[in-house]
Amino acid sequence: MAKRSITQRWIVNNLGVVLAILIAVEVGFAVSIQNYYYSSARQYLNSRMNMVSSLLNKYSQDLSINFSAEVRDLVESFSEKNRMELMAIDTGGRIAITSSGFAPESLVSMPDYDQARNSSGGQGFFMGVQENGEKVMALCVIISNPKSDYDAMRLVASLEQVDAQISQYIFAVSAACAAILLLVSFSGLYFIKSIVIPIRQIGTTAKSFAKGDFSVRLEKKKDDEIGELCDIINYMASELSNAEAMKNEFISSVSHELRTPLTAIKGWSETVAQMTDDPATIKKGMQVIGSETERLSQMVEELLDFSRMQNGRFSLNKETMDILAELEEAVLIYTEKAKHEGIEVIYNEPEMLPFVYGDRNRIRQVFINVIDNAIKYSEQGGIVSVEALCEKDKIKISVSDKGCGIPKEDLPKVKNKFYKANNNKRGSGIGLAVANEIVEMHGGRLDIISEQGVGTTVIITIPAIK
Repeated sequence: MAKRSITQRWIVNNLGVVLAILIAVEVGFAVSIQNYYYSSARQYLNSRMNMVSSLLNKYSQDLSINFSAEVRDLVESFSEKNRMELMAIDTGGRIAITSSGFAPESLVSMPDYDQARNSSGGQGFFMGVQENGEKVMALCVIISNPKSDYDAMRLVASLEQVDAQISQYIFAVSAACAAILLLVSFSGLYFIKSIVIPIRQIGTTAKSFAKGDFSVRLEKKKDDEIGELCDIINYMASELSNAEAMKNEFISSVSHELRTPLTAIKGWSETVAQMTDDPATIKKGMQVIGSETERLSQMVEELLDFSRMQNGRFSLNKETMDILAELEEAVLIYTEKAKHEGIEVIYNEPEMLPFVYGDRNRIRQVFINVIDNAIKYSEQGGIVSVEALCEKDKIKISVSDKGCGIPKEDLPKVKNKFYKANNNKRGSGIGLAVANEIVEMHGGRLDIISEQGVGTTVIITIPAIK
């Protein structure tokens, strides 16, 4: 199917409508001006004929005068012979005398005279082209005088000047319509051009984005909707570029994170396989293999959860649960681990917390992720504090550390997928994004307060059952 450009659609639709309106206006004006001039000409003929009829009636009432002679004198002395012609028609239907002094030698077609003879009012009207090709308007009135040699009086006016005047007006209106059409065309094409060219540039830029080149930027020329669209696309390109960079960093980080436990597992499994007489070494090796396997399993679970989130298949099995029990279990899991790394976990346990409606496994996963991050980013000898309380039908769990903290510019991004504020620490960079998604799916929120060199506090807020 052939592609129709915006310019073509505008010409067919908008310009077509404007053209149709202008044609309708011009036709309407032509009809109106023609009717006006023809109506005025007919009214003028009527007024002159009424004057002639009044004089003839006056002559008919005076029996002392020669009626036919007065008719002849009236025709010959007609005052407006330069604008129209007055004729006297004899009883034989011939033009006997005219105000111009020229009478046709043969019979002339006079539809107005025929109409006057056949009408009850004795009047006839004709507008059309005569035998000589001239367009005229004629008015005929029957003379009601039996002693007269003349049967009717006829006024004839040429319409050539009237038509010439009408043509001038129509030409002027046509020129104005043409000027309007040209103005609309040029202004419209200029406007369309100001839209089409940026759209083509946007299309070209989008193709570059599709090929993975996010370095191209659109030039903003005006502060309008197109300019705003350019800003949005440029912003999108920046975000896509950042996301691409984070994704590559994520792949590199995950590859490294997966390689580390696999290397440890492989190394220690080979060592254990060769040592059959050193129980202490074998025990240590099996502990390392178990620890690294657990670490590997946790990373795989995070990747699976992230994949489910991306595909919209991340679901919760909600039930009424004791959130305090899940928090205690997560603290218990990491207390011993923190001791081995020289970090103290302080848990300010409340006596009781309201129940929540949620997925116990997912809630525990959030606590584990947050506590693990606090330990991960703390230095040896540091303290991790865990506290839980209830405020206005909401349960708040805060996990604080005295670690390296998060730079101010990185703080808004730490909950984004693939993002890692500190690449020197282990982790895939998606654990916090998964935790934030789980909390939001429970109707809560996950807030992070941090200052570089001071420490970080993560506050998890989840609504309680009323």
